[in-house]
Amino acid sequence: MRTWSTARVTTLAAALLAACALIPSTAGGAHAAGSPPCATGELCLWAKPDFKGTRAVYDLSTLDINSCTTLPAGPPGYQALVNRTGRPVTTYQSAECAETGEFQTYPGDGILLPQSPYQIRAFKVWER
Repeated sequence: MRTWSTARVTTLAAALLAACALIPSTAGGAHAAGSPPCATGELCLWAKPDFKGTRAVYDLSTLDINSCTTLPAGPPGYQALVNRTGRPVTTYQSAECAETGEFQTYPGDGILLPQSPYQIRAFKVWER
């Protein structure tokens, strides 16, 4: 019968931990490796392109479906988004969700938009 020394077991455990650290984590549905952080059920917006700058996070459980949500007045608008709500989201150039300015609807299946063609100032989450 072969026995393992404590040093050998410790070396093997360290190697396994190092290997596990190289595997991207998706625990809790947070995000895949290389993508910006935005959990399942959330709409995340960034003030600058490429998911940089101030981030605003809206949780589906606290949003009024089919209602206009005006974004905070901090930056002049938001320029990047991730939609993980599972529902379509329309973004608006207008802070009142007016269709006289630019607007676009994005599906809710994990869309990554690194740069909007306009400043996003409001949005609506739609029923599926």
